[in-house]
Amino acid sequence: MTTKASTPHRPSTLTVKGRDLRLRTIGFVALAALAIWFIAANTGSVTVTLWVPDVTLPLWGVLTVTLAVGLVLGVFLARRRARR
Repeated sequence: MTTKASTPHRPSTLTVKGRDLRLRTIGFVALAALAIWFIAANTGSVTVTLWVPDVTLPLWGVLTVTLAVGLVLGVFLARRRARR
């Protein structure tokens, strides 16, 4: 029975113009571009209920704040998971 020598895990990469890019980075850039396009395409006004007051805001502002809160929470959870 032969055993395979253990090699360190390397992230998946793709070579673009001579540079190695991680597939995770390419996916993140693609999702960020789609999010920015989606935010830019939605420019109407919406009414948001914040427990008591009703606030009328542009939809792109609401989407931008939602994206920013999601990114902050994602970074927080990723760092917390990495400490374990």
